[in-house]
Amino acid sequence: MTVTQAAPLVRTADREHQDRRWSILVLLCLALLLITVDATVLHIAVPALTAALEPSAVQLLWIIDIYSLVVAPLLIMFGTLGDRYGRKRLVLWGFVLFGVASTAAACAPTPLTLILARALLGVGGAMIMPATLSLIRQVFTDRRERAIALGVWSAVAAAGAAIGPLVGGVLVGFWWGAVFLINVPILLVLLPAARRLLPESRGRRDRPWDAVSAALSVFGILALAFGLKEAGSGSLLPLWASVLVFAGGLGLLVAFVRRQTRLPAPFLEIGLFRRREFTTGVAGVLLGVFALVGLQLMLAQYLQLVLGDSPVRAALRMLPLVISAVSGGLAAAHILPRVGMRATMSGGLALVALALTPTLTWGVEGHPVMLAVCFVGIGFGVQVALLAASDTIMASAPEAQAGGAAAIEETAYELGAGLGVAVLGTITTIVYAPGLPAVPGVSAGGMDQARQSLASAAHVADQIGGNAGGALLDAARWAFVNALHTTVVVSVVLLSLTAVAVAMLLSRD
Repeated sequence: MTVTQAAPLVRTADREHQDRRWSILVLLCLALLLITVDATVLHIAVPALTAALEPSAVQLLWIIDIYSLVVAPLLIMFGTLGDRYGRKRLVLWGFVLFGVASTAAACAPTPLTLILARALLGVGGAMIMPATLSLIRQVFTDRRERAIALGVWSAVAAAGAAIGPLVGGVLVGFWWGAVFLINVPILLVLLPAARRLLPESRGRRDRPWDAVSAALSVFGILALAFGLKEAGSGSLLPLWASVLVFAGGLGLLVAFVRRQTRLPAPFLEIGLFRRREFTTGVAGVLLGVFALVGLQLMLAQYLQLVLGDSPVRAALRMLPLVISAVSGGLAAAHILPRVGMRATMSGGLALVALALTPTLTWGVEGHPVMLAVCFVGIGFGVQVALLAASDTIMASAPEAQAGGAAAIEETAYELGAGLGVAVLGTITTIVYAPGLPAVPGVSAGGMDQARQSLASAAHVADQIGGNAGGALLDAARWAFVNALHTTVVVSVVLLSLTAVAVAMLLSRD
């Protein structure tokens, strides 16, 4: 076949994928939903999992954290591999690996087996995630439609993490392994659909793939994420060692950046960060997810440990956040063309800061109506800001670099989530411990245990019982609420400063 004969065939295939673009969006969002739900689905399944496998405290930490620790450093590598060898191929192999790892996790006989299976889940997720964004860029060529598609994508990304505990709460009632095994039938439907619907992307095999750059980026981001998590939890390493790991990660990333500036065909186009719009969009994603995930974790603890909600009831009470997130993503697609990126992104971040402010007046009493209102403001504002940030990132990157740009955005998502949990969790712990005074009738050892966390205080109070136990629990709840107020103040300040910075750095368009 001659080149002139082949060209019409390529254009015909492109038109077919344009006609199927909304079906492709549904497929990509379902894949993204699986990956994001898996990041938080274990939060409620932990008691049943612990009873079945009896992991140690350190093993349990790795079971929960290994997924995101593997996903974050691999995103850039798989994003660039998708650019070179084709995104469709990467998605299909990612589906296969995700299904195999889900089956292995559901049938895991020991904690170590489950840790390894969760790590494989992370590899499969990292293969799929960057391609979801870059394929949206490839299929939706009209910017207005692409804004709608990105709005749906960002809403699904946030909603998946939010509904993960709810899904886990429902499935664990049958069997703890069901939280993983549910992925398999869904993937058996998605795999043939992806094979038929997804377009082939034009690879860049003429460009060399630098293994040294891949290693620097993977180990640099891994050390950065691990150091952050350990600084927040201190489960495996002392603080000084966590700081050294974090600093080592920064050093590897500096070496990675310097290497990219010297390579004739860089592994990642660092020049993208010279574009003000791209850098601002990445910062918007990082801080938007920081606020969403970190505050979601803190407020979930408030519902369960202060107000006494069960995990499932707490997840149900957080549904307004999920619904408003979906609504915000869809509404932002219509707001963005009318008011521009600057107003959309800065306005969304400012709305989140405003929605958080009423929580500063709350104590240990319930505020069901205002709680729902605050969740609506947080979910809507974050998604409006994230939609504008996603559109800014993808619009400012050339199509040939769409995979790398998408991988940077996904890495910002993962690092934002890690930062939110580590930083806000650490602030809460630092303020909570000294804020819990000695309680008459409670031993010094009991007070030391109670100052570790509100959950530990509840356990000690239950063991002591009587008036002393009740007094300890009341004091611990107030100490946690005061710590939560400090966390909210930090979040409001960061969100407000980011909103101002976005308004100054982005153009009106």
